[in-house]
Amino acid sequence: MIPCGYTLPAVAAVLVVVALELLALRTGLFRKPGYWITIAVVTGFQIPVDGWLTKSSHAIVRYAPEHITGLRFPGNIPIEDFLFGYALVTAVLLLWERAARKENAE
Repeated sequence: MIPCGYTLPAVAAVLVVVALELLALRTGLFRKPGYWITIAVVTGFQIPVDGWLTKSSHAIVRYAPEHITGLRFPGNIPIEDFLFGYALVTAVLLLWERAARKENAE
């Protein structure tokens, strides 16, 4: 069973953003190599920062165990953090692509 506190919204955020692109916006963002490079760069910076914030020895950010799956990678980073990060970055890029398309159409 998926914990509802943090995991469910994280999964839902990814599903909503992907559905938004595939069903409504249709910007073609997922087919652009630059998008995947951006996701890799963001993830590359997220790992050390999030790892520092959630390190088990002196955690600055703590999660209630009943609200997350308990899957942590790499180190002590909850997998839900990557889901939310992906959804947030992708949502911003989708809206940016949509705005650029409208600007070019005018």
